[in-house]
Amino acid sequence: MAKNTTTAKDVDTYIAAIADEKMRKAMETLRETIQSVALEADEVISYKMPAFMYKGMLVYYCNFKKHYSLFLASHGSMAKFADDIAPYKTSTGTLQFDPAKPLPKALIKKLVKARLLENEIKALEKGE
Repeated sequence: MAKNTTTAKDVDTYIAAIADEKMRKAMETLRETIQSVALEADEVISYKMPAFMYKGMLVYYCNFKKHYSLFLASHGSMAKFADDIAPYKTSTGTLQFDPAKPLPKALIKKLVKARLLENEIKALEKGE
C-alpha cells in the first residue's frame, strides 16, 4: 500500500490532485454518495485524508496507488455488516476497492447511515 503524502488543505484540492482519471472519478463518486446521506456532515482533511464529521468522526476515504478505501471510523460497523462486505477486501475498519469495480452506492449509503446513527447515539449518551 502506498503511503498517503498529500498536503491538501481541503477535499476539493485533494481530489483535483489525483492524476489518474479513473481514480479521481471513483473518489468523486464516493464523495457524492457519502454526501447524499450525510447532509449535515462537515468535510475535513484528517490524517491527510478526506473525511466527514458529524457529531464526531463519521468516515474517511482515501486513494492509494491501485485501490481506494472507505474507513468507517468504527470497528462495530464492520461487524454489523459482515455479510454485506464479505465480497470485498477488508482491513481493520476499512473497505478497499478497485476503481474499476467500485463499491455499490446502496452499500455505501447503508454503511454511512449506520455510522450517522452510531454517532447520534453516542452524542445522546454524552448529553450533547
